[in-house]
Amino acid sequence: MTVLEIRDLSVSVTTEDGPKEILRGVNLTIRSGETHAIMGPNGSGKSTLAYSVAGHPKYHVTSGTVTLDGEDVLAMSVDERARAGLFLAMQYPVEVPGVTVSNFLRTAKTAIDGQAPKLRTWVKDVRVAMDELKMDPAFAERNVNEGFSGGEKKRHEVLQLELLRPKIAFLDETDSGLDVDALRVVSEGVNRAKAESDMGIALITHYTRILSYIKPDFVHVFVDGRIVESGGADLAHRLEAEGYDRFVSATA
Repeated sequence: MTVLEIRDLSVSVTTEDGPKEILRGVNLTIRSGETHAIMGPNGSGKSTLAYSVAGHPKYHVTSGTVTLDGEDVLAMSVDERARAGLFLAMQYPVEVPGVTVSNFLRTAKTAIDGQAPKLRTWVKDVRVAMDELKMDPAFAERNVNEGFSGGEKKRHEVLQLELLRPKIAFLDETDSGLDVDALRVVSEGVNRAKAESDMGIALITHYTRILSYIKPDFVHVFVDGRIVESGGADLAHRLEAEGYDRFVSATA
């Protein structure tokens, strides 16, 4: 079983007025096969948590630890974290001009596995995954995220998730900008990826609509850079009905 342990994690960013603390002692454990929904108001630090674990240079860890199966994640470079089994589906994926989706996927798979996948098997796996995500086969020859719609970007992120099969995946607002049909297709892709590899998932979202498709084992309320309450799926329903006001007021 894979275990990601985040202990007392504090993170800051550099601003014109000096360092600004974003995370204030986050504690979270994610195990294989678990789905954790991380919910909270805008600006509470949810995305900062995901990017800090992934190794974005904008965020500076000031205290705390992050380990993956006992190994120090914070001592790893970004590519080492990916090879160790960490994955981040970004809310706003970046464009990579001149690199096709097919080349990008095979290069990433080769880097993570340490050897290139067998071409015939790989082509079949890509075709099947794209078909299940209702993606046009011609999509594979487009440049990564260049001119993609919001829905196409999110399907591409889930395509990576299915093919790369990480141990722990952070999904940053995968539901944002999706219509009802696209939300269902993308959610089904996440569920397939989890079923095939038993990965652990941290699903960052504002709303409960995606939780109708991706059932969380745990729900965490994130306010002012820390987790202020945790519970089961029923907590998400309470948040939908009551909002975050009582948590924000308590923190203030």
